[in-house]
Amino acid sequence: MIKPDKPANEALRLEALYRYRILDSEREKSFDDLVVIAKAVCGTTMAAVTLIDVERQWFKSIQGIDAAENLRSESMCGHAILQPREIMVVEDALQDIRFHDNPVVTGDPHVRFYAGAPLISSDGLPLGTLCVFDPNPQHLAPDKAEALAALSRQVMLVMELRRFALDIQSHMVQRDDYERLLSEYHDVLLAQNADLTEQSRTDALTGLPNRRAMAAALQDAVASADGHPRQPCVALVDIDHFKHINDFQGHATGDRVLAELGVLLRSHFSGRGLAARYGGEEFVALMPDVDLRTAELQCEFLRMAVADLPLGFPVTISIGVAQHQPGESTDQTLARADAALYRAKANGRNRVELAP
Repeated sequence: MIKPDKPANEALRLEALYRYRILDSEREKSFDDLVVIAKAVCGTTMAAVTLIDVERQWFKSIQGIDAAENLRSESMCGHAILQPREIMVVEDALQDIRFHDNPVVTGDPHVRFYAGAPLISSDGLPLGTLCVFDPNPQHLAPDKAEALAALSRQVMLVMELRRFALDIQSHMVQRDDYERLLSEYHDVLLAQNADLTEQSRTDALTGLPNRRAMAAALQDAVASADGHPRQPCVALVDIDHFKHINDFQGHATGDRVLAELGVLLRSHFSGRGLAARYGGEEFVALMPDVDLRTAELQCEFLRMAVADLPLGFPVTISIGVAQHQPGESTDQTLARADAALYRAKANGRNRVELAP
């Protein structure tokens, strides 16, 4: 194991870190949200906001494992801050002379893939990283690297705002100035939270709304209008034999199939309705104010369009469709659509089945 060197400006770096008064502070949702988004965007099982102290790596937020801190000498982030203008990517730690015998690689959490975007203070000093890591080797695509760098800048914005708020509390005496600055701080946080809400409701790979956004849209779609109950149709869409595509064509091709299907779903339901990625290779479509037979026809058109996608190999989908019934919860409607999808799979796939 090669221990990370310390930057030439280590004293200035530590002085800058301590000015933020963040070490050993409590968990904060704004940091947790950014870590969740970074993990989802990069497709890893673990992610963290780390800060590099004198002899330790401390986690302000961490997802995927339960840890508070680690030795700086064993940290990958200690190496990442040595090149503060770059994202450090380790595609397979067992093949990297710096980390192949590192305890975090040979033992829990068995890190093989790592990518860390340095957190740069306002005066240009590296304080730590926003990092993602996984027990399986991976490649970080350029668009994911750009997203990770953008999110690291958001982490620093939150840190700056947090320090700003602490400075206000410590130094402002005049009530008018205090209220004005607090209002500015609040406005910035509202704008940032709006951006985070948008990111948390969008699937990074396909650009479609995600499961959370669809749940909200479905609740709105079944709400009564002028005292009359509404009965939208929902369809669960699943790519047939998707595991075979990943196994024999590769995960990059699998991602391309998901992205192409996302484009098709968006165009197919953009006029009226909504399509979202439900999870994995499963999608859901919401068709408001249509009857079950019309919904079936729309789904048949979608099924045929998918079969005609110019992917270089055959891709088909199975679909289960259900219409919301009065007195039924949205979860019950989705469960009936899921049962119909199961029948479509059992009856040979590449077909549309209706829930009774």
